[in-house]
Amino acid sequence: MEFSKSLTFAAAGLKAQSGRMRIIAENIANADSAPASAGAEPYRRKIPSFTSHMDPETGAKLVEAGRVRRDQTAFRTKYEPGNPAANARGEVQMPNVNALIENMDLREAQRSYEANLNMVTSTRKMLSQTLSILK
Repeated sequence: MEFSKSLTFAAAGLKAQSGRMRIIAENIANADSAPASAGAEPYRRKIPSFTSHMDPETGAKLVEAGRVRRDQTAFRTKYEPGNPAANARGEVQMPNVNALIENMDLREAQRSYEANLNMVTSTRKMLSQTLSILK
C-alpha cells in the first residue's frame, strides 16, 4: 500500500509540474509577439498556481495545478514607428514577459519534475527488490 501512495504523490507532482512547464513555454513563445493593431493589448504573461486536495484513496493531500492568473504588471514598450501596432509616438506595447525570469521558472519546474520522476524510479526499484525477496 505504501508503494502505491508514493507513486500517487509522485504522479500528482509530475502532472502539476508538467502543466507549469506548459504555461512557461507559452509565455516564452509569446515574449516578442506584438499586437496586430494599434490600441490592441499584447499577450499578457500567465502565472501558474498550485492547490492541494484530499485524495480519498490514500487520505493524503495531493498537489494539482490551480488557476492560471494573468500578470498585471505594465507592458514593455518598444520603439518601432513602422509597426502597424505603433502609437503616435512610434511605440509598440510588447508583452510583459521577461525571458530571464521564465527560464529560471522553467529550470525550477524541470528540477521538481525530475525529483518526482526519481521518486517513481526509486519506488519501482524498491517494489522490484521486494518482489524478488519474496520469491
